[in-house]
Amino acid sequence: MAGLVRRQPGFGVLTEGARRLEVWGDPIDHSRSPALHAAAYRVLGLDWTYGRRRVDEASFAGELAGLDRTWRGLSLTMPLKTAAHRAAVRRDRRAELTGAVNTLLLGPDGPAGFNTDVGGIVAALADDGVQAAPTARIIGAGATATSALVALAELGAQRVEVVARRAEAVTELARLGGVLGVAVIAAPFEDDPVTSAPLTIATLPGDASLAPRVARGLARTGGRLLDVVYGHWPTTLSAAWGEVGAPASSGRGMLLHQAVRQVRIFTAGDPDVPLRDEPDVVAAMRSALVED
Repeated sequence: MAGLVRRQPGFGVLTEGARRLEVWGDPIDHSRSPALHAAAYRVLGLDWTYGRRRVDEASFAGELAGLDRTWRGLSLTMPLKTAAHRAAVRRDRRAELTGAVNTLLLGPDGPAGFNTDVGGIVAALADDGVQAAPTARIIGAGATATSALVALAELGAQRVEVVARRAEAVTELARLGGVLGVAVIAAPFEDDPVTSAPLTIATLPGDASLAPRVARGLARTGGRLLDVVYGHWPTTLSAAWGEVGAPASSGRGMLLHQAVRQVRIFTAGDPDVPLRDEPDVVAAMRSALVED
């Protein structure tokens, strides 16, 4: 039955016999995606394979071109999200806004690109009881900060302070804020921030160097923390939040929920349509994340 195709809403067709999936990036050995996806497909009763492959930017186009019709889709991590955005022939709104694709749905019409990091952040915050965020702070101004800004816009943010080492690094986020209707204000790293925020999303790498006194200043004025790091815990920031007694969550929730949205894409082509038996799927994926 490999020749049959199924139409994906708004994204062309997908070969029914396609069962192969992988996560690509460099480095990739640390990725928890294979465990998360395998758990989901077991619950769904799907005989699909999901592996990992080390792929850098230079080899991405050639590796993608070498995939045949047995391939269903790819998850992309750093440093491939921009390259995947370029490779996608169609993209969802979140991918268009952020310029980043972390999911490719493959089919004879060409790859469709999605950004599930945005939805992952929104859902992770919902797990922590955050349903709205009129004002917030983002620490860091890299690629993940772009997804964080779009997520905050979806939560109703009107003003977002971006703490960055260089004010010019915030320029692109400010431009995106204009598109989203969010005022983006650049702020420096400093010991005693002059403003405060009820919610902070930290997008720095886990091994980022940050003076403890600066981290404590951000913690004192930063409300609840979602630190997108999940492999280096506690981080300097989360430790500072603990010192001042403020709530802090790691990026495990974001990782889980962005993967749930990838499973939705790979099974039905739409990141926003819940899976059949989704509570059971999410429970299995959460268990796999804890055990991995």
